[in-house]
Amino acid sequence: MSMTTTYAVTGMTCGHCEGSVRTEVSRLPGVERIDVSAATGRLTVTSRLPIADTAVVAAVDEAGYRAVRAR
Repeated sequence: MSMTTTYAVTGMTCGHCEGSVRTEVSRLPGVERIDVSAATGRLTVTSRLPIADTAVVAAVDEAGYRAVRAR
């Protein structure tokens, strides 16, 4: 069963930003799908395994942006 979590990401302004976030988050184990949009400031991660929010936030931070889980 897949799990989907959405995050608010700040600092993204273009497709290159989206690509940077996508690259870092895709390195997390269990990630199946990543939808990221600079226009909406949203990142949606679908995974087959639970992924800690701290891991996703750290991956986004590594890409140079800030993320918090959307409520």
